[in-house]
Amino acid sequence: MTTNPTNSRAGRREWTALGVLMLPLLLVSMDVSVLYFAVPAIGADLEPTGTQQLWIFDIYAFVLAGLLMTMGSVGDRVGRRRLLLIGAAAFGAASLVAAYANSAETLIAARAVLGIGGATLMPSTLALVRTMFTDAAQRAKAIAVWSGVMTAGVALGSVLSGVLVEFFWWGSVFLVNLPAMALLLLLGPLLLPESRDPAPGRFDWLSVPLSMAAVLPVVYGLKEIPSQGWNVRYVISITVGLLFAALFVQRQRTARSPMISPALFRGPGFTPAVALNLISAFGVMGSAYFTTQYLQSVLGSSALEAALWALLPSLPIGLAAPLAARLVQQGVNRAYVVAAGFAIAASGYTLLAFAGTDTMALVLVACGVLASGLVMVMSQIMDLALSGVPVERAGSASSLMETGAEFGGALGMAVLGSVGTAVYRHGIPSSAPDAAHETLGGALAVAGRMPERTGDALATAARAAFTDGMQAAGIAGAVLLSGAAVLAAVSLRRIRARTHEDAGQADKLSPSGV
Repeated sequence: MTTNPTNSRAGRREWTALGVLMLPLLLVSMDVSVLYFAVPAIGADLEPTGTQQLWIFDIYAFVLAGLLMTMGSVGDRVGRRRLLLIGAAAFGAASLVAAYANSAETLIAARAVLGIGGATLMPSTLALVRTMFTDAAQRAKAIAVWSGVMTAGVALGSVLSGVLVEFFWWGSVFLVNLPAMALLLLLGPLLLPESRDPAPGRFDWLSVPLSMAAVLPVVYGLKEIPSQGWNVRYVISITVGLLFAALFVQRQRTARSPMISPALFRGPGFTPAVALNLISAFGVMGSAYFTTQYLQSVLGSSALEAALWALLPSLPIGLAAPLAARLVQQGVNRAYVVAAGFAIAASGYTLLAFAGTDTMALVLVACGVLASGLVMVMSQIMDLALSGVPVERAGSASSLMETGAEFGGALGMAVLGSVGTAVYRHGIPSSAPDAAHETLGGALAVAGRMPERTGDALATAARAAFTDGMQAAGIAGAVLLSGAAVLAAVSLRRIRARTHEDAGQADKLSPSGV
């Protein structure tokens, strides 16, 4: 059932509802990074073990990634608005528990529930955008807003964390979720339409553990490789995940009522959209791995100063997605707009290749150029993917795109992080202690315990080696995104921007007729 008639133009009610939808999206994306600067305060208060501290930080992203596909399919069946409101209630309750957690175990459990809530909220918001905005031009603008808020939320989360921890206690980073979730629960039933697949079939319960077994080991392995190296344990983890991924795909091809219908991939442009979205997430997270460390450890900024400086590159993001949407609406082939976005992002990585140990302005400009290009890509790719599927399957399509983004982000950190780490280790003097060869943070800690002259020499060498690694990663990122620009131009060239009438025809397709 869908309350917004096909081919109707959205009015004030729908645009107001979009504003309401952006609240949970902003908070879910912020929660990915909101603990960046709160971890030391949490460590001093709760005294977690090293393993517990890692789980406090990582459990949210793991649960979120593992349940995205499941929750997208559930939303298609029970209703996206209903699932959104259930997720908002869970997210708010878990935020309250996390804020006042008196043990590491309680905080880990609360963060896991936050991940479950986030997995219900993310695909539901995008699916509801697809439901409310059936006019192609309006939908493109709405998805541009969605993409900008999603990207800005990650940057804002770290800044908010630094500010709140500076003036309040660490639990305040969770309490900020409560007013927004309360507002969503109040206004959601009044403004948001309910929509679901009218003939979803039986829910395929076997696909749930298969999807989690496919996603979690791969994400875990990819997240650990940048800091721990290509340990055989992480390689095995990724291999196991890929084996379960093959079983999951086979299950979707043979089940009578699959969680993710293979018919989605027969929609115009959906398959290249998933692949290009993964690459764009690769670019975003691959650069973030270096720039946050550069601001703090190379330039010596405090946590709060680094967070505030890191906010500057997000300012042009608000212009990038609307610009891309406007170009497509004026007749520019979407393939060339997406290719241009990748080319702009590649130039951002190229600028990183010229960074030195005291070139903050250059690094910030590079980050801004990179983010703007990739937001252009993501907004257009999301619009392409959703406009080519029936509204009944918008939740499943959204969850696939977001799961691909989780993979891409983890892969970006693993690959570019490994490139940077290899160059860094090569640049550290062989006579330096082992800890100095592992990470820049380790080298600076060791240098602080050495005699002043020797310690200063090691710290200078470590900062230069890290910058050399960032330059190498910049070159690798520029090459990859340049290749993505060519891929986008070739794979999307024959897929024209969908018109008002095209969207209506997609909405009329039966679930088996995609």
